[in-house]
This record gives sequence, structure tokens and C-alpha cells, in this order.
Amino acid sequence: MTQSFQKVRALTGMKDVLPDTSAQWEGLEATVRDWLAGYGYRNMRTPVLEHTRLFTRGIGEVTDIVEKEMYSFTDSLNDEQLTMRPEFTAGMVRACIEHNMLYERPQRVYALGPVFRHEKPQRGRYRQFHQIDVEALGFAGPDVDAELIVMLARLWKLLGLADIRLELNSLGQAHERAAHRAALIEYLEQHKSVLDEEALRRMYTNPLRVLDTKNPAMQAMADNAPRLFDFLGEASLAHFQGVCERLQDAGIAYRLNPRLVRGLDYYNLTVFEWVTDRLGAQGTVCGGGRYDGLIELLGGKPAPAVGFAIGMERLLDLCSQAGEAEAPPECQVYMIHQGEAAQRRAALLAEELRDAGLRVIVHAGSSGFKSQFRRADASGAKAAVILGDDELASDSASVKWLRQEDAGEQPQQESVGFDRLTTVLKNRV
Repeated sequence: MTQSFQKVRALTGMKDVLPDTSAQWEGLEATVRDWLAGYGYRNMRTPVLEHTRLFTRGIGEVTDIVEKEMYSFTDSLNDEQLTMRPEFTAGMVRACIEHNMLYERPQRVYALGPVFRHEKPQRGRYRQFHQIDVEALGFAGPDVDAELIVMLARLWKLLGLADIRLELNSLGQAHERAAHRAALIEYLEQHKSVLDEEALRRMYTNPLRVLDTKNPAMQAMADNAPRLFDFLGEASLAHFQGVCERLQDAGIAYRLNPRLVRGLDYYNLTVFEWVTDRLGAQGTVCGGGRYDGLIELLGGKPAPAVGFAIGMERLLDLCSQAGEAEAPPECQVYMIHQGEAAQRRAALLAEELRDAGLRVIVHAGSSGFKSQFRRADASGAKAAVILGDDELASDSASVKWLRQEDAGEQPQQESVGFDRLTTVLKNRV
């Protein structure tokens, strides 16, 4: 007696995307690709697996991602520490260095795909989720920072999304952050009594992240902490002013948020987030900023860079709130047949229709006309092409129009010669 097999389900925090929903993903991806092409961005694809040290070096050892969220393991073949990418930027910079992409000119690149973080699943946050990642590599000025933000404003408009707000800050340069860090640690030491366990742990390793707390008991302390913005020098302030002026030129409103630091160690100067109240606790739709030191940190020649990432699941959630898109039909034409000869001719005619750009399903196997018609109707096709012995004898097909919203006086069913079939269907489907 064979032992019954226990049903396998998807892992916690990892979701299947079924065909009806996948159509919404494909529509969003098509919009995103066209939008990015309009600004000169080209696609690149990096591996899902990278060396663990790429992320510990690039993201920072005392970040939530590296400390708690990475899917890492030891490769048993060569004893290497590997990690499934938790974000795109480090891998894209690694590829840029490895392939000397900045040797001749700066690069505008983007990637779409899954990333992996081991965290508590909730709305808008999964263990496998998907990002739109956009990077401008080799550009130093505030004009490109502002262009990225203006790009995003255009995307929200293309998608019909409102109620997304821009928050903006500057993290300055390394020496400015060092001066602020010393002042911040001194301030935190004076307020140890209100710090929670996580804040106490981070006080000396990553004190900026203490200010990003969601703990209500620490809000007043965080609000009164020394502001990094007050430690910025002339050059950093001029860069930030350049960004703000260009946003004002474009008519884009923003809120200065001095506590906005982002969760990764590689940022400097401009940082930004687009946020909404329509996604519950996970209100950040897009986040990014400048990371001028990362290319050198990962072994390349010093070069500036700036970029952002968008969570696709959150974006789709917002799009569905703006108006649920209907799944497209499986096909435009459904081929119904009776008998082997008709089935074989249906297969050939279907190829001719596909040559003309039509989407066609030929009914698989042999079934009665009634069940084939039910399947044709369920497919969403506008026309059913019917072949039987009589049709083969007359070199014609019976075409039944299943959906005729704008048909006027046209017949619901008609006989069409094989030589005219493509033209008739192309004109009315």
C-alpha cells in the first residue's frame, strides 16, 4: 500500500501569481518599461544569488536587512557563503564594476524582479517580493536627483494614482555625518531611560536608525534630537538647494523630513521617500537617494550614483484601489471542430490567424459542440470559428460572433470562405 503524499503549499510569505492577476502585473510592467525608456533607462539583469559579503559590505553590517532578514546559506560544493538578493543596488553596482560599465560613459539602468527578506509577512510586505529598481550611475549633480523624483511623479500620473506624498532630506557627506553622530550619541546617552532594547543596541553602532523609531514612547526624544541637517556644510546645502529648486520648477510639492534616513548604510546627500496613507502601516511606496561612496566601497573607481526602488506589490495594491483592471480574455478567436479532419484544418487556419496578429485557441481533444461552445464563451473570445464536415466540403467556416457590443445590423453567425476568414476576423475582432 502506497503512503499518501502530504499536500505541499507555498512557503509562508511567498505568494503565487495566478493568470488573472498576472495580467495586471504584465500591464504594470509594460507601463514601467515604456516610462523608463522615455528617460533613456536600459534594462539589466543580475543573478538572484550573490556572495554574502557583497551585501554585508554594501548594505552595512548593522542594518536590519543584514542582521535579521537575509536568506543566506553555505554552498556545500565550495564552502562559499551565498545570499539571495535582499535588494538590487549592491548587485547592480557589482556588475557595473565587474564589466567596466562606467569606462566610457555614465549609465542609466533599471531592473525588475524578485528580492528576498526573511521578515514577518503582512500587507505590502512579503518574504519574496518584487521591485522596480532604477539606478543612475556616474552622475554627480542635483539635476539627476531631481530628475528621478520628477520621473516618479510622472509614473504616479500614468497609473492614475493620487495621495502619494514626497518626503525629502539630505544626509550630507561622511565627515558631516561623523560630527552629527558624535553629537547624537552624546544626546542618546543622556536619554537612556526612554530608549527601548533595540535603540540601546543601536546607540553606538547605528545611532541614526534610533531616530527612525516607531515606538511612541521615544517620539518626543527623537523629535528633539540633534538634526543632521544642522551639521551640513556649504557644498551639501547647495546640492540640496539645487534639488529643491528643480522640484519647485516642476511644480512638485515635498515635505522636509529631517528624520528620514533610509535603512541602508550607503546613502549620502539626497534621500527621499514617496509615502501614502492607503496601505496601512506599510506606507512607503518608493524610496531612494544618492550613494556616491558605494562604487568605491565595493572595489570600483570612485564614481557618484543615485537611484530608487519601488515595491511592485504595494504599487499594484494602490492601482487596484484606483480601479480594478479586468483580466484580458484568454483569446480573441476560439476554434471549434468536429472530427479529425476538421481538427487538423482548424490547427492550420489558427496559424494563419496568428500570422495576422490574432490570439487564437484551438479546442484540444474531441468534445461535443455544446461543451466546446461553453468553453469558447468562458475564454472571453469575440468569435467562435466552427469547422465540421459541411464546412470542409465548402471550403468555408461558420463564424459565430460571441460578443457584439458594436455590431449594429451585422449577423450573429455567418459562413465565411477560408480565403476571406483572416480578413473578416481581423476587421471585426
